[in-house]
Amino acid sequence: MALAAGTHLGSYEVVAQIGAGGMGEVYKAHDTKLGRDVAIKVLPETFADDSERLARFQREAKMLAALNDPNIATIHGLEHSDGTHYLVMELVAGETLAERVNRDGAMPVEEALKVAVQIAEALEAAHEKGIIHRDLKPANVKVTPEGKVKVLDFGLAKAFTGDGAGEDPSNSPTLSMAATMHGVILGTAAYMSPEQARGKSVDKRTDIWAFGCVLYEILTGKQAFQGEDITDILASVVRAEPDWNRLPDKTATSIRTLLQRCLQKDKTLRLQAAGDARIEIHEALAAPTAEPRVAAIAQRAASWQRATVLGLAAVVIAALATLVNWNLRPTPASPARSVVARFTVALRLNEGLDMSYGGLAFSPDGAYIAYTSRSSGGTRQLFLRPLDRSEAVAIPGSEGATGPFFSADGQWIAFTADGKLKKAPLAGGTPIALCDKSTAGTGSWSSDGTIFFPETGDKLMRVQAAGGAPQVVATAPIESGEESARWPEALPGGQAILYVSGGTEAAFSDDSNIIVQSLKTGARKTLVQGGTSPHYLSTGHLVYAQGGRVLAAPFDLRRLEVTGAATPILEDVWQGTGGYAAYGISRDGSIAYVNGGRGANRELRATLEWVDRAGVSRALGDASHAFQYPSLSPDGQRVAIWNGENGIYDIWIADALRGSLTRLTFSNLGDGPVGAIWTPDGKRVIYALTLNAFKLAWRAADGTGAEEELLSGSGRLLPMACSPDGQLLLFYRRQAGHGDLWVLPLVGERKAWPLIESPFDKTAAQISPDGHWLAYASNESMRQEVFVQPFPGLGGKWQISSNGGAEPQWSRNGRQLFYLNGDKMMVADVGTRGGFTASAPRLLFDRPYAHGVIFANERASYDVAPDGQHFLMLKADQSQSSLLELRVVLNWAQEVTRRVSTGK
Repeated sequence: MALAAGTHLGSYEVVAQIGAGGMGEVYKAHDTKLGRDVAIKVLPETFADDSERLARFQREAKMLAALNDPNIATIHGLEHSDGTHYLVMELVAGETLAERVNRDGAMPVEEALKVAVQIAEALEAAHEKGIIHRDLKPANVKVTPEGKVKVLDFGLAKAFTGDGAGEDPSNSPTLSMAATMHGVILGTAAYMSPEQARGKSVDKRTDIWAFGCVLYEILTGKQAFQGEDITDILASVVRAEPDWNRLPDKTATSIRTLLQRCLQKDKTLRLQAAGDARIEIHEALAAPTAEPRVAAIAQRAASWQRATVLGLAAVVIAALATLVNWNLRPTPASPARSVVARFTVALRLNEGLDMSYGGLAFSPDGAYIAYTSRSSGGTRQLFLRPLDRSEAVAIPGSEGATGPFFSADGQWIAFTADGKLKKAPLAGGTPIALCDKSTAGTGSWSSDGTIFFPETGDKLMRVQAAGGAPQVVATAPIESGEESARWPEALPGGQAILYVSGGTEAAFSDDSNIIVQSLKTGARKTLVQGGTSPHYLSTGHLVYAQGGRVLAAPFDLRRLEVTGAATPILEDVWQGTGGYAAYGISRDGSIAYVNGGRGANRELRATLEWVDRAGVSRALGDASHAFQYPSLSPDGQRVAIWNGENGIYDIWIADALRGSLTRLTFSNLGDGPVGAIWTPDGKRVIYALTLNAFKLAWRAADGTGAEEELLSGSGRLLPMACSPDGQLLLFYRRQAGHGDLWVLPLVGERKAWPLIESPFDKTAAQISPDGHWLAYASNESMRQEVFVQPFPGLGGKWQISSNGGAEPQWSRNGRQLFYLNGDKMMVADVGTRGGFTASAPRLLFDRPYAHGVIFANERASYDVAPDGQHFLMLKADQSQSSLLELRVVLNWAQEVTRRVSTGK
């Protein structure tokens, strides 16, 4: 029975009924104690008779009441009066999106996007606290008269029905009560994800699906999935596709792509985070309108017409149409070109190339270049650039991708992302996961459908292109301290494979070996000593990199032998640690490469910034330098930082208030110390001599006295942290393709011992201020997550991050643990009395700051001030032109054959 106006429930006086839904009746009420108007949701009487269900609801309501976001309607609490249980909630003025669409139909595109970005912000805030809406739909989104979006009933679906694992879809909050409550509109079915419709467990990706449904509906005025009854609707959800032609012509290409990614039926291929949707919409709103009509027409066409390549000028400057929605039909192989021709595609630093772990590939037919790049928000993604277009397009589902390579027929592109080897069709479609893959390096796809790739623990693997369980390929043994097998290249005919073995990452693998191995017999031999990143050129040449240049040598494919001396053909080719050289060769002998020479990515310039917990920043100093890995002194007054300007790599000391710089170490070109940390008394700085050596050393922070060696050994070394008493040094040792954590006593006999050894990387380790706990990041779950264990005696292990995390740092009082998730600064409250406890992580700020380059996230790229309220971050110099360019040489093979005879 509805409550009459004037009815009192505790201190709340009912004013009027304003709605009814599957979870109860909703009333406007006046809080007589606080003098405010609220909304109260009276729960069904069945709750009073089910104590277990009511207790569960109370627990959930307490957690939901902790949500504090301007786009989420606040839950004030759960009350009861005279046997009536009711929720007290924020009263939101305005109309729901359902009411708006029912009255006026589709919203204007810009208005719809402004609404959608606020919904995405609400989802992002809730998901970061581990709360899923589960019943997002237009009726649960209100827009105030001021244009502010408020998402209603956040998380109440779980509170009402319990944990949905294995439950029947009829138990959706709207559906389940509809059978017993007169007049309830069946609205939920159209917004249920396929996994909800099948009664499977759900996670935040269910909200992503519903978000896509809501955005589609406010753009088109129609539901994405329709039917005459619930059965028809659910069948449509599971099997049908929305009518994409209904989207307005003004809908940007990026928004169309976003919708398709949100409405992927396989949740593993769906957009994974609401924050990514927020960024996409923000960028679409900020971008000027760019021929939306053309984009819409192109999308609706069965296939778009590609521009005819009339000559080199057309190759370089043709920009006749924008690529749309990853519909990229490969161009047939072009005829052999008679002249060698060069052109460059330059990018600015903040839109620059990211060549870490293998970032460039050239399609076999010479039609496409694939490369990895970071967005303005810092997200690494894979892009595809047709040579007859001036625009590149991001490959959907390739966020975080590394190591792209093409199939032998040029119809697919493979890459590593989310701890898996994936492939995506160039003709259009979502990526398909083939198998688990924990390392980031690139691979090779042979003509018989076998894919070769490196894996953690000195292993080269192979898997069929259709997917399945990968198998180990026996490779050449390596010595302690050397890098594992990597950079494979399947030779024509499928009988043998090239790969790189051994070498030290510190020496950029100029001391590594190029191996050729028979895939039939397993017999192998060394082709080149001191080379890396091999490729076979169909002219009969072995091409490889060494010292930032590309060389070619005559190669007998039948005998698998180098038959003559190597000759340098290209200079100034990007070559980084691990030996990866950024170049790719097409079957017709064209080459694409990134300039820069050996170790060029060290020249990233940045400024130091102090950033508070709200993300408000203040520059420290006014000049940019080649800064990486800042480390604050114990008193917070000084900063030890690695500065690699002009190829000279040294440790400098900066004043934490004024930013003035003093050089601490003095090295030679191409060598020098890295990775500085402070001793607890602030008197010394510890660093690694690891570019062309394997040593740990320290010296006085005031520059007096000589450098003293602490440890010399095999494997690349990096200092991580000192124990608070200054007795122990925790350091990172990388060898055989992965990094372990070791401990070195700083007093008495300096004999190092392993703390944590495993086939996985353990990075950015930090000791708690009380000296009893160890925080570090590990990729043991196929992606980086933050963990805590007791120190120095190990024991139980707690995972702190919930959706990826790296570079942990303790607050100086030991009560909080910070870490990065992409560009998000996260924090978790921790307790150590009577054992270890940690709260759910929460977001502090989301800003694009520079991450470490030379050692990626093996060391933290920021530090925390002693007050725990400020962070010392690196801000990339966005005014600086990129040092890296994407260069193409058409018909490069002619240069090779002219300069390097094969004797044929």
